[in-house]
Amino acid sequence: MKVLLATDGSKYSKKAAEKFCQFFKTKESSEIKIISAVESIKPVATEPFGISTEYYTKLDQEAKKQAEGFIESTKEIIEKNLAEGTNAEISTDVLMTSPKSAIVDEAKDWGADLIVVGSHGYGFWERMLLGSVSDAVIHHAPCSVLVIRGVEEEEED
Repeated sequence: MKVLLATDGSKYSKKAAEKFCQFFKTKESSEIKIISAVESIKPVATEPFGISTEYYTKLDQEAKKQAEGFIESTKEIIEKNLAEGTNAEISTDVLMTSPKSAIVDEAKDWGADLIVVGSHGYGFWERMLLGSVSDAVIHHAPCSVLVIRGVEEEEED
């Protein structure tokens, strides 16, 4: 089985990785690919009226480094929580494109059997304003999708 696990470093993504490990128990040889997608920032104007291209390059490099950190922490969660005896090879990748299309395209190209994503649990209006990666993946994925919905824990005073 080939499982594509997408992360954005949020607590929802971390929860999705933990929950996935509870469900995933197999003795068969499997592959887990952890990805994080970073959308590159496009210059609005050129010098002398805008920000230099070096600044945008630096922003992209920092975003990629941050995504690599997200992937590494998710990999640690997977390695720590996978059931003993589960035979899974883990690979990682940072994709420099829109998360919505990156997840679906990577699943197609890699031949994923399952996509695992976390969800912030936004309502209708938040999805309309912010968009929903999990919603886009559900509607365009070439395979099954497991969406782990984040549940806010009530804080006690």
